[in-house]
Amino acid sequence: MSNVKALQAHDGMTKLVEIEQPELFPSAVLVETRYTAVSPGTEKLLIEGSKEGVRQLGYSAVGVVKAIGQSVTAFQVGDVVACYGAPYVGHMELLAVPQTLVVKCPPNVALKHAAFAAHGTIAIHAIRQAQLQFGESIVVIGLGVLGQMIAKICAAASYDVICYEPNEKRASMLQHIAGIEVFSDLQQMEQHIEKFTNGQGVDAVLLCAGGKHSETTARSLEWVRKQGRIVIVGDVEPEFNREQLFAKEAIITISRAGGPGRYDARYEKEAIDYPYHYVRWTEGRNLAAYIRLLEREAIDVSDFVQLQIPFEQSASVYEKLVTSEALTAVLDYSGGN
Repeated sequence: MSNVKALQAHDGMTKLVEIEQPELFPSAVLVETRYTAVSPGTEKLLIEGSKEGVRQLGYSAVGVVKAIGQSVTAFQVGDVVACYGAPYVGHMELLAVPQTLVVKCPPNVALKHAAFAAHGTIAIHAIRQAQLQFGESIVVIGLGVLGQMIAKICAAASYDVICYEPNEKRASMLQHIAGIEVFSDLQQMEQHIEKFTNGQGVDAVLLCAGGKHSETTARSLEWVRKQGRIVIVGDVEPEFNREQLFAKEAIITISRAGGPGRYDARYEKEAIDYPYHYVRWTEGRNLAAYIRLLEREAIDVSDFVQLQIPFEQSASVYEKLVTSEALTAVLDYSGGN
């Protein structure tokens, strides 16, 4: 079996290495990668964790099906597909991905935008965890890739979106979208919430900031209405004041990855789907929902493609993200073709 190139982290350093080509198993499709999207926050944690062992980087990709497993019926060779989910998806030239983690891309969907399949899937599941209804309001804390994606999808769904992001460059990325109010000052945001909700508070707060310990975590109880929901999406510790929590009778929950099916070997590796009528929104169905948003032009993620780096130079992508202050990047596997 021939080798393929992959971006990995070794002892806290990123390296482009050769590994054995992934084996096509019965429930999988073999995908020749066109683009992968970088997740700076998550991948930084993986790089730091590589001091305890090698880490494969990346989990969001788009490419072309080159072969199908013997039990695959929904795809054929030549299909353009979006893929989500480690360890099957990563920054590598070929991917063997279970069919439950793959969705076809319509011709009008830009491949660079479909490469953010994981971010769209994770964002959609986080929004579902908030259990919003039509006309409700939401606060999004932290406008990294995930926070930006959540805000865009919520605005497309006609929720009223209020965002906080101290980095003014990131905050400015959403200021042109109807239905979204962005603040870089917490006091100004709180004044807006008070006025906009007539003192009732928003229906949900999604905590997308990293850094574990943040003042916004505890203060989120001040912004949410009674019996509202706070969803932990980013890498934050659930530190809340019990008296405030009791007074609001707020619901605190966490959003895990892309939805039901994640980390379930039967759903992923064996591609045994959950019954539609029992589990309406699996991670695979959330992935399909993201691609539909792109197909209908309901959201625009073109501003995510701030850096496009040839895969051969991918070992330097994290340094370039820091020096350029770009939100994220895509890796290009075309080799200049």
